[in-house]
Amino acid sequence: MPARVAFLLLWGLIWGPETRAATFFDPRPRLLADSTTLTCQAQVPTQDFELFKDGVVRDHVHLDTPAMEHRFLLAGETGDTHGLYRCRSGFGSGWTQLSNLLEVTEDGSLPPPLLSVEPVSWITPGLNITLLCQGARQGVTFSLKREGDSTFLEVAEAGPDGQATFPVHQAGNYSCSYRTQTAGDPSGPSATVTIKELAVPPPPRLDARDRLPRILKPGASMTLECVAPLSGVEFRLQQGKKDLLVPMSSTSPDRAFFHLNEVALGDSGPYTCSYRLRQEHSAWSRESAPLELVLSDGTLPAPELSAEPPSLRPEPGARVRLRCRGPRAGLRFALVREDTAGLEVRGLLSPPGAEASFELRAVSVVDSANYSCVYVDPAPPFAGSVASEPLELRVDGPLPRPQLRPLWSGAVTPGRDAVLRCESSVPGVAFELLRTGEEEAATSVGAHGPSADLELPYVGPRHAGNYSCRYRVWGPGGFVSELSDPVELLVAGR
Repeated sequence: MPARVAFLLLWGLIWGPETRAATFFDPRPRLLADSTTLTCQAQVPTQDFELFKDGVVRDHVHLDTPAMEHRFLLAGETGDTHGLYRCRSGFGSGWTQLSNLLEVTEDGSLPPPLLSVEPVSWITPGLNITLLCQGARQGVTFSLKREGDSTFLEVAEAGPDGQATFPVHQAGNYSCSYRTQTAGDPSGPSATVTIKELAVPPPPRLDARDRLPRILKPGASMTLECVAPLSGVEFRLQQGKKDLLVPMSSTSPDRAFFHLNEVALGDSGPYTCSYRLRQEHSAWSRESAPLELVLSDGTLPAPELSAEPPSLRPEPGARVRLRCRGPRAGLRFALVREDTAGLEVRGLLSPPGAEASFELRAVSVVDSANYSCVYVDPAPPFAGSVASEPLELRVDGPLPRPQLRPLWSGAVTPGRDAVLRCESSVPGVAFELLRTGEEEAATSVGAHGPSADLELPYVGPRHAGNYSCRYRVWGPGGFVSELSDPVELLVAGR
Protein backbone atom coordinates (compact mmCIF):
# COMPACT_ATOMS: atom_id res chain seq x y z
CA MET A 1 0.00 0.00 0.00
CA PRO A 2 1.23 3.53 -0.68
CA ALA A 3 2.57 5.50 2.24
CA ARG A 4 0.27 8.01 3.89
CA VAL A 5 0.99 11.49 2.61
CA ALA A 6 0.86 14.67 4.69
CA PHE A 7 1.00 18.21 3.38
CA LEU A 8 3.00 20.98 5.00
CA LEU A 9 2.40 24.48 3.71
CA LEU A 10 5.31 26.91 4.00
CA TRP A 11 4.08 30.36 3.11
CA GLY A 12 7.17 32.51 3.55
CA LEU A 13 7.24 34.99 0.68
CA ILE A 14 3.58 34.97 -0.23
CA TRP A 15 1.66 35.82 2.90
CA GLY A 16 4.05 35.94 5.85
CA PRO A 17 3.10 37.41 9.25
CA GLU A 18 3.84 40.98 8.33
CA THR A 19 1.08 43.56 8.01
CA ARG A 20 -0.01 44.94 4.68
CA ALA A 21 -0.66 48.67 4.63
CA ALA A 22 -2.73 48.87 1.48
CA THR A 23 -4.81 46.47 -0.62
CA PHE A 24 -3.31 45.47 -3.98
CA PHE A 25 -3.90 42.81 -6.59
CA ASP A 26 -1.52 39.88 -6.32
CA PRO A 27 -1.71 37.64 -9.43
CA ARG A 28 0.21 34.77 -7.83
CA PRO A 29 -1.78 31.53 -7.67
CA ARG A 30 -2.39 29.35 -4.61
CA LEU A 31 -1.39 25.71 -4.41
CA LEU A 32 -3.65 23.34 -2.46
CA ALA A 33 -3.67 19.57 -2.06
CA ASP A 34 -5.77 16.53 -1.39
CA SER A 35 -4.68 12.92 -1.18
CA THR A 36 -4.08 12.49 -4.93
CA THR A 37 -3.84 15.90 -6.60
CA LEU A 38 -2.26 19.33 -6.31
CA THR A 39 -4.56 22.16 -7.39
CA CYS A 40 -3.05 25.37 -8.77
CA GLN A 41 -5.68 28.12 -8.36
CA ALA A 42 -5.10 31.14 -10.63
CA GLN A 43 -6.29 34.66 -9.87
CA VAL A 44 -7.31 35.34 -13.49
CA PRO A 45 -8.35 32.91 -16.25
CA THR A 46 -5.39 31.41 -18.10
CA GLN A 47 -4.52 28.58 -20.45
CA ASP A 48 -1.09 27.91 -18.95
CA PHE A 49 -0.08 26.25 -15.67
CA GLU A 50 3.25 24.91 -14.44
CA LEU A 51 4.01 22.74 -11.42
CA PHE A 52 7.48 22.80 -9.86
CA LYS A 53 9.06 20.20 -7.61
CA ASP A 54 12.28 20.76 -5.68
CA GLY A 55 13.11 23.89 -7.67
CA VAL A 56 12.61 22.49 -11.20
CA VAL A 57 9.60 22.22 -13.54
CA ARG A 58 7.77 18.91 -13.11
CA ASP A 59 4.69 19.47 -15.31
CA HIS A 60 3.57 22.05 -17.88
CA VAL A 61 0.07 22.24 -19.37
CA HIS A 62 -1.46 24.44 -22.07
CA LEU A 63 -5.26 24.22 -22.05
CA ASP A 64 -7.55 24.69 -25.03
CA THR A 65 -9.63 27.29 -23.15
CA PRO A 66 -8.82 29.60 -20.22
CA ALA A 67 -9.49 28.20 -16.74
CA MET A 68 -9.18 29.38 -13.13
CA GLU A 69 -7.43 26.24 -11.91
CA HIS A 70 -5.70 23.06 -12.95
CA ARG A 71 -5.31 19.80 -11.04
CA PHE A 72 -1.98 18.00 -11.26
CA LEU A 73 -1.79 14.35 -10.27
CA LEU A 74 0.45 14.10 -7.23
CA ALA A 75 2.22 10.98 -8.49
CA GLY A 76 4.46 11.97 -11.39
CA GLU A 77 6.28 9.80 -13.88
CA THR A 78 8.71 8.56 -11.23
CA GLY A 79 6.02 7.88 -8.63
CA ASP A 80 8.11 9.69 -6.01
CA THR A 81 5.78 12.24 -4.41
CA HIS A 82 8.05 13.52 -1.63
CA GLY A 83 9.27 17.06 -2.19
CA LEU A 84 8.68 20.79 -2.13
CA TYR A 85 6.11 22.07 -4.63
CA ARG A 86 5.12 25.40 -6.12
CA CYS A 87 3.11 26.40 -9.16
CA ARG A 88 2.65 29.40 -11.41
CA SER A 89 0.03 30.45 -13.94
CA GLY A 90 0.05 32.40 -17.16
CA PHE A 91 -0.39 36.16 -16.81
CA GLY A 92 -0.46 38.45 -19.82
CA SER A 93 2.30 37.39 -22.17
CA GLY A 94 4.34 35.78 -19.38
CA TRP A 95 4.01 34.10 -16.00
CA THR A 96 3.07 35.04 -12.47
CA GLN A 97 5.55 34.68 -9.66
CA LEU A 98 5.56 31.33 -7.88
CA SER A 99 2.78 30.32 -5.51
CA ASN A 100 3.07 29.43 -1.84
CA LEU A 101 5.41 26.56 -0.97
CA LEU A 102 3.83 23.18 -0.22
CA GLU A 103 5.75 20.22 1.17
CA VAL A 104 4.64 16.62 0.65
CA THR A 105 5.99 14.10 3.16
CA GLU A 106 5.22 10.54 4.30
CA ASP A 107 4.25 11.72 7.77
CA GLY A 108 0.54 11.23 8.27
CA SER A 109 0.16 13.98 10.89
CA LEU A 110 -1.55 17.26 10.01
CA PRO A 111 1.00 20.09 9.90
CA PRO A 112 0.14 23.41 11.55
CA PRO A 113 -1.49 26.18 9.50
CA LEU A 114 -0.34 29.77 9.13
CA LEU A 115 -2.04 32.56 11.07
CA SER A 116 -1.70 36.17 9.89
CA VAL A 117 -3.43 39.44 10.68
CA GLU A 118 -4.99 42.10 8.45
CA PRO A 119 -4.60 45.03 8.26
CA VAL A 120 -2.54 45.66 11.46
CA SER A 121 -1.60 43.74 14.61
CA TRP A 122 -3.24 46.15 17.06
CA ILE A 123 -6.73 47.25 17.98
CA THR A 124 -8.00 50.66 18.98
CA PRO A 125 -11.56 51.92 19.45
CA GLY A 126 -13.39 51.82 16.13
CA LEU A 127 -10.89 49.61 14.30
CA ASN A 128 -11.85 46.12 13.13
CA ILE A 129 -9.10 43.63 12.34
CA THR A 130 -9.16 40.09 11.00
CA LEU A 131 -7.10 36.98 11.65
CA LEU A 132 -6.58 34.81 8.58
CA CYS A 133 -5.92 31.09 9.14
CA GLN A 134 -4.52 29.30 6.09
CA GLY A 135 -3.95 25.63 5.46
CA ALA A 136 -2.77 23.46 2.60
CA ARG A 137 -5.94 21.44 2.19
CA GLN A 138 -9.53 22.01 1.17
CA GLY A 139 -12.53 20.79 3.12
CA VAL A 140 -11.16 21.37 6.61
CA THR A 141 -12.51 23.08 9.73
CA PHE A 142 -10.48 25.83 11.43
CA SER A 143 -10.57 26.75 15.11
CA LEU A 144 -9.26 29.97 16.68
CA LYS A 145 -7.99 30.07 20.26
CA ARG A 146 -6.74 32.83 22.55
CA GLU A 147 -4.05 32.14 25.12
CA GLY A 148 -5.59 31.74 28.58
CA ASP A 149 -9.01 30.64 27.30
CA SER A 150 -10.00 27.04 27.97
CA THR A 151 -12.13 26.68 24.83
CA PHE A 152 -11.91 27.71 21.20
CA LEU A 153 -13.27 31.17 20.46
CA GLU A 154 -14.64 30.42 17.01
CA VAL A 155 -14.89 27.60 14.49
CA ALA A 156 -15.17 28.18 10.73
CA GLU A 157 -15.26 26.02 7.64
CA ALA A 158 -12.47 26.59 5.13
CA GLY A 159 -13.42 28.31 1.92
CA PRO A 160 -12.49 26.99 -1.53
CA ASP A 161 -9.09 28.66 -1.12
CA GLY A 162 -8.29 26.59 1.98
CA GLN A 163 -8.48 29.42 4.50
CA ALA A 164 -10.86 31.01 7.03
CA THR A 165 -11.15 34.49 8.54
CA PHE A 166 -11.94 35.44 12.14
CA PRO A 167 -12.86 38.95 13.35
CA VAL A 168 -10.94 40.02 16.47
CA HIS A 169 -12.11 42.53 19.08
CA GLN A 170 -9.83 41.75 22.04
CA ALA A 171 -6.09 41.93 22.63
CA GLY A 172 -4.24 38.70 23.32
CA ASN A 173 -2.07 35.93 21.90
CA TYR A 174 -3.93 33.93 19.24
CA SER A 175 -3.31 30.65 17.43
CA CYS A 176 -5.39 28.49 15.11
CA SER A 177 -5.55 24.84 14.13
CA TYR A 178 -7.66 22.68 11.82
CA ARG A 179 -8.98 19.18 11.37
CA THR A 180 -10.16 17.29 8.33
CA GLN A 181 -13.78 16.30 8.04
CA THR A 182 -12.82 12.64 8.23
CA ALA A 183 -10.02 12.70 10.82
CA GLY A 184 -10.62 13.32 14.47
CA ASP A 185 -7.22 14.60 15.55
CA PRO A 186 -6.53 18.33 14.95
CA SER A 187 -3.36 19.72 13.52
CA GLY A 188 -0.75 21.34 15.69
CA PRO A 189 -1.36 25.01 16.50
CA SER A 190 -0.07 27.76 14.25
CA ALA A 191 2.61 30.14 15.38
CA THR A 192 1.21 32.68 17.83
CA VAL A 193 0.05 36.10 16.64
CA THR A 194 -0.03 38.85 19.27
CA ILE A 195 -2.72 41.52 19.09
CA LYS A 196 -2.07 44.62 21.19
CA GLU A 197 -4.59 47.11 22.46
CA LEU A 198 -3.53 50.75 21.96
CA ALA A 199 -5.14 53.86 23.39
CA VAL A 200 -4.15 55.73 20.22
CA PRO A 201 -2.81 54.41 16.89
CA PRO A 202 0.97 54.33 16.31
CA PRO A 203 2.64 57.17 14.40
CA PRO A 204 2.84 57.50 10.61
CA ARG A 205 5.98 58.31 8.62
CA LEU A 206 6.59 61.82 7.27
CA ASP A 207 9.00 62.34 4.37
CA ALA A 208 9.69 64.92 1.70
CA ARG A 209 9.14 63.95 -1.92
CA ASP A 210 12.21 65.88 -3.04
CA ARG A 211 15.76 65.30 -1.96
CA LEU A 212 15.53 66.76 1.53
CA PRO A 213 16.26 68.68 3.42
CA ARG A 214 17.74 71.20 1.00
CA ILE A 215 18.16 74.94 1.44
CA LEU A 216 14.96 76.70 0.41
CA LYS A 217 14.46 80.33 -0.42
CA PRO A 218 11.28 82.20 0.53
CA GLY A 219 8.61 81.61 -2.12
CA ALA A 220 9.75 78.05 -2.92
CA SER A 221 7.38 75.04 -2.81
CA MET A 222 7.73 71.66 -1.10
CA THR A 223 5.58 68.49 -0.92
CA LEU A 224 5.50 66.37 2.24
CA GLU A 225 4.28 62.75 2.19
CA CYS A 226 2.54 61.19 5.20
CA VAL A 227 2.23 57.37 5.18
CA ALA A 228 -0.01 55.51 7.67
CA PRO A 229 0.22 51.78 8.57
CA LEU A 230 -3.35 51.18 7.32
CA SER A 231 -5.69 52.46 4.64
CA GLY A 232 -8.79 54.62 4.59
CA VAL A 233 -7.80 57.12 7.28
CA GLU A 234 -7.96 60.89 7.66
CA PHE A 235 -4.69 62.86 7.73
CA ARG A 236 -3.55 66.16 9.18
CA LEU A 237 -0.32 68.18 9.05
CA GLN A 238 0.90 70.28 11.95
CA GLN A 239 3.60 72.84 12.50
CA GLY A 240 4.29 72.59 16.19
CA LYS A 241 0.78 72.23 17.65
CA LYS A 242 -0.89 74.26 14.90
CA ASP A 243 -3.04 72.46 12.31
CA LEU A 244 -2.12 73.54 8.78
CA LEU A 245 -4.78 73.96 6.12
CA VAL A 246 -2.74 73.36 2.97
CA PRO A 247 -3.62 71.71 -0.38
CA MET A 248 -3.62 67.93 -0.09
CA SER A 249 -3.72 65.05 -2.60
CA SER A 250 -3.36 61.27 -2.54
CA THR A 251 -2.41 58.37 -4.81
CA SER A 252 -3.44 55.53 -2.47
CA PRO A 253 -5.63 55.21 0.64
CA ASP A 254 -2.70 54.82 3.05
CA ARG A 255 -0.94 58.13 2.30
CA ALA A 256 -1.46 61.84 1.75
CA PHE A 257 0.62 64.55 0.08
CA PHE A 258 0.69 68.00 1.64
CA HIS A 259 1.67 70.77 -0.77
CA LEU A 260 3.50 73.68 0.86
CA ASN A 261 3.30 76.46 -1.70
CA GLU A 262 5.35 79.65 -1.43
CA VAL A 263 6.91 78.95 1.94
CA ALA A 264 7.95 82.00 3.94
CA LEU A 265 10.61 82.66 6.56
CA GLY A 266 9.33 81.09 9.77
CA ASP A 267 7.84 78.12 7.89
CA SER A 268 10.82 75.89 8.67
CA GLY A 269 8.81 73.70 11.00
CA PRO A 270 9.22 71.32 12.65
CA TYR A 271 6.40 69.55 10.81
CA THR A 272 4.59 66.44 12.00
CA CYS A 273 1.64 64.50 10.65
CA SER A 274 -0.90 62.16 12.18
CA TYR A 275 -4.01 60.22 11.14
CA ARG A 276 -7.26 58.90 12.55
CA LEU A 277 -10.02 56.48 11.57
CA ARG A 278 -12.87 57.98 9.60
CA GLN A 279 -15.31 57.56 12.45
CA GLU A 280 -16.85 60.01 14.87
CA HIS A 281 -14.79 60.64 18.02
CA SER A 282 -11.82 58.62 16.72
CA ALA A 283 -8.53 59.55 18.38
CA TRP A 284 -5.63 60.99 16.40
CA SER A 285 -2.57 58.78 16.16
CA ARG A 286 0.75 59.61 17.75
CA GLU A 287 2.68 62.20 15.79
CA SER A 288 5.28 61.26 13.21
CA ALA A 289 8.94 62.02 13.74
CA PRO A 290 9.43 65.74 13.08
CA LEU A 291 10.73 67.03 9.77
CA GLU A 292 12.45 70.39 9.43
CA LEU A 293 12.95 72.63 6.39
CA VAL A 294 15.90 74.99 6.08
CA LEU A 295 14.89 78.44 4.78
CA SER A 296 17.35 81.24 4.27
CA ASP A 297 16.87 84.63 2.62
CA GLY A 298 20.63 85.21 2.37
CA THR A 299 20.58 88.56 4.17
CA LEU A 300 23.03 87.68 6.96
CA PRO A 301 26.83 87.43 6.60
CA ALA A 302 28.35 84.13 5.56
CA PRO A 303 29.75 81.79 8.23
CA GLU A 304 33.25 80.30 8.10
CA LEU A 305 33.72 76.59 7.38
CA SER A 306 36.92 74.77 8.34
CA ALA A 307 38.06 71.14 8.49
CA GLU A 308 39.77 69.13 11.22
CA PRO A 309 42.26 67.74 10.41
CA PRO A 310 42.91 70.57 7.93
CA SER A 311 43.83 68.25 5.04
CA LEU A 312 41.01 68.05 2.49
CA ARG A 313 42.34 64.74 1.14
CA PRO A 314 41.95 62.42 4.14
CA GLU A 315 42.78 58.75 4.08
CA PRO A 316 39.87 56.32 3.64
CA GLY A 317 38.43 55.39 7.04
CA ALA A 318 39.51 58.64 8.71
CA ARG A 319 37.22 60.81 10.84
CA VAL A 320 36.69 64.38 9.62
CA ARG A 321 35.06 67.26 11.48
CA LEU A 322 33.66 70.21 9.56
CA ARG A 323 33.30 73.26 11.81
CA CYS A 324 30.87 76.05 10.90
CA ARG A 325 31.37 79.32 12.83
CA GLY A 326 28.75 82.06 12.93
CA PRO A 327 28.75 85.58 14.39
CA ARG A 328 27.06 84.66 17.70
CA ALA A 329 25.32 82.01 19.76
CA GLY A 330 21.68 81.03 19.42
CA LEU A 331 21.75 80.16 15.70
CA ARG A 332 20.67 77.06 13.76
CA PHE A 333 23.43 75.66 11.48
CA ALA A 334 23.09 73.46 8.40
CA LEU A 335 25.87 71.54 6.63
CA VAL A 336 25.31 71.41 2.87
CA ARG A 337 26.81 68.85 0.49
CA GLU A 338 26.96 69.54 -3.25
CA ASP A 339 27.75 66.93 -5.89
CA THR A 340 26.53 66.08 -9.38
CA ALA A 341 23.15 65.08 -7.92
CA GLY A 342 22.60 68.56 -6.48
CA LEU A 343 22.44 70.12 -3.03
CA GLU A 344 21.58 68.20 0.12
CA VAL A 345 21.60 69.18 3.79
CA ARG A 346 23.65 66.58 5.67
CA GLY A 347 23.08 67.82 9.21
CA LEU A 348 21.35 70.39 11.42
CA LEU A 349 22.72 71.58 14.75
CA SER A 350 21.85 74.21 17.36
CA PRO A 351 25.05 74.46 19.43
CA PRO A 352 25.22 76.41 22.71
CA GLY A 353 27.95 78.62 21.29
CA ALA A 354 28.71 80.23 17.95
CA GLU A 355 30.22 77.13 16.31
CA ALA A 356 28.67 73.86 15.10
CA SER A 357 30.82 70.74 14.61
CA PHE A 358 29.63 68.22 11.98
CA GLU A 359 31.36 64.83 12.04
CA LEU A 360 31.98 62.55 9.04
CA ARG A 361 32.95 59.10 10.31
CA ALA A 362 35.03 56.58 8.36
CA VAL A 363 35.09 58.66 5.19
CA SER A 364 35.35 56.99 1.80
CA VAL A 365 35.18 58.04 -1.81
CA VAL A 366 31.39 58.48 -1.48
CA ASP A 367 32.04 61.42 0.87
CA SER A 368 33.93 63.29 -1.86
CA ALA A 369 31.98 66.49 -2.53
CA ASN A 370 31.94 70.23 -2.02
CA TYR A 371 30.73 71.22 1.46
CA SER A 372 29.43 74.56 2.68
CA CYS A 373 27.27 75.71 5.58
CA VAL A 374 24.62 78.30 6.37
CA TYR A 375 22.91 79.47 9.53
CA VAL A 376 19.47 80.83 10.27
CA ASP A 377 18.10 82.82 13.17
CA PRO A 378 15.29 80.78 14.79
CA ALA A 379 13.74 84.00 16.19
CA PRO A 380 11.74 86.57 14.22
CA PRO A 381 12.32 87.87 11.61
CA PHE A 382 13.91 84.42 10.86
CA ALA A 383 16.67 85.79 8.64
CA GLY A 384 19.33 83.47 7.19
CA SER A 385 22.87 83.73 5.92
CA VAL A 386 24.45 83.27 2.56
CA ALA A 387 26.52 80.11 2.20
CA SER A 388 30.08 79.87 3.41
CA GLU A 389 32.98 79.46 1.05
CA PRO A 390 32.94 75.79 -0.02
CA LEU A 391 35.51 73.20 0.97
CA GLU A 392 36.28 70.49 -1.57
CA LEU A 393 36.71 67.18 0.23
CA ARG A 394 38.31 64.41 -1.82
CA VAL A 395 38.87 60.87 -0.62
CA ASP A 396 40.92 58.66 -2.95
CA GLY A 397 40.81 54.92 -3.31
CA PRO A 398 38.10 52.37 -4.11
CA LEU A 399 34.79 52.13 -2.35
CA PRO A 400 34.78 49.93 0.76
CA ARG A 401 34.10 46.34 -0.29
CA PRO A 402 30.91 44.84 1.13
CA GLN A 403 30.80 41.59 3.04
CA LEU A 404 28.52 38.69 2.10
CA ARG A 405 27.51 35.88 4.43
CA PRO A 406 24.95 33.08 4.06
CA LEU A 407 22.08 32.81 6.53
CA TRP A 408 22.18 29.01 6.40
CA SER A 409 24.71 26.26 7.04
CA GLY A 410 25.67 23.29 4.89
CA ALA A 411 23.92 22.47 1.63
CA VAL A 412 20.51 23.97 0.80
CA THR A 413 17.63 21.51 0.38
CA PRO A 414 16.18 21.76 -3.17
CA GLY A 415 13.01 23.82 -3.02
CA ARG A 416 14.02 25.90 0.00
CA ASP A 417 14.96 29.57 -0.10
CA ALA A 418 18.57 30.73 0.25
CA VAL A 419 19.15 34.11 1.90
CA LEU A 420 22.50 35.94 1.84
CA ARG A 421 23.17 39.13 3.83
CA CYS A 422 25.23 41.85 2.16
CA GLU A 423 26.74 44.39 4.57
CA SER A 424 28.39 47.72 3.85
CA SER A 425 29.50 50.83 5.73
CA VAL A 426 27.77 53.03 3.15
CA PRO A 427 24.06 53.64 3.92
CA GLY A 428 21.24 54.33 1.49
CA VAL A 429 22.48 52.18 -1.39
CA ALA A 430 21.07 49.40 -3.58
CA PHE A 431 22.56 45.95 -3.03
CA GLU A 432 23.00 43.41 -5.83
CA LEU A 433 23.76 39.69 -5.75
CA LEU A 434 25.74 38.27 -8.67
CA ARG A 435 26.69 34.75 -9.58
CA THR A 436 30.31 34.23 -10.61
CA GLY A 437 30.62 34.49 -14.37
CA GLU A 438 27.34 36.38 -14.84
CA GLU A 439 27.02 40.14 -15.39
CA GLU A 440 23.30 40.49 -14.62
CA ALA A 441 22.31 40.56 -10.96
CA ALA A 442 20.46 37.50 -9.69
CA THR A 443 18.51 39.75 -7.31
CA SER A 444 18.75 43.29 -5.94
CA VAL A 445 17.17 45.35 -3.18
CA GLY A 446 17.34 48.94 -1.98
CA ALA A 447 18.13 49.60 1.67
CA HIS A 448 18.17 52.57 4.01
CA GLY A 449 20.53 50.87 6.43
CA PRO A 450 24.00 49.34 6.08
CA SER A 451 22.83 45.86 5.05
CA ALA A 452 20.21 43.99 3.07
CA ASP A 453 19.05 40.38 2.80
CA LEU A 454 19.24 39.08 -0.77
CA GLU A 455 17.04 36.07 -1.42
CA LEU A 456 17.22 33.31 -3.97
CA PRO A 457 13.75 31.77 -3.78
CA TYR A 458 13.01 28.11 -4.38
CA VAL A 459 16.57 26.95 -4.93
CA GLY A 460 17.19 24.16 -7.43
CA PRO A 461 20.29 22.52 -8.90
CA ARG A 462 20.64 25.44 -11.35
CA HIS A 463 21.39 27.80 -8.43
CA ALA A 464 24.54 26.01 -7.30
CA GLY A 465 27.70 28.10 -7.59
CA ASN A 466 29.64 31.01 -6.13
CA TYR A 467 27.94 34.35 -5.36
CA SER A 468 29.24 37.82 -4.52
CA CYS A 469 27.48 41.09 -3.75
CA ARG A 470 28.08 44.75 -4.47
CA TYR A 471 26.30 48.03 -3.87
CA ARG A 472 25.55 51.01 -6.08
CA VAL A 473 23.86 54.39 -6.27
CA TRP A 474 21.99 55.23 -9.46
CA GLY A 475 21.59 58.61 -11.14
CA PRO A 476 23.96 61.56 -11.49
CA GLY A 477 27.22 60.94 -9.70
CA GLY A 478 26.31 57.28 -9.27
CA PHE A 479 28.90 54.70 -8.26
CA VAL A 480 29.30 50.98 -7.88
CA SER A 481 31.50 49.12 -5.41
CA GLU A 482 33.84 46.22 -5.97
CA LEU A 483 32.53 42.71 -5.39
CA SER A 484 32.62 41.05 -2.00
CA ASP A 485 34.48 37.82 -1.38
CA PRO A 486 32.45 34.94 -2.85
CA VAL A 487 30.16 32.57 -0.95
CA GLU A 488 29.54 29.08 -2.33
CA LEU A 489 25.97 27.81 -2.52
CA LEU A 490 25.73 24.02 -2.41
CA VAL A 491 22.47 22.29 -3.32
CA ALA A 492 21.84 18.97 -1.57
CA GLY A 493 21.74 15.93 -3.83
CA ARG A 494 23.51 17.68 -6.69
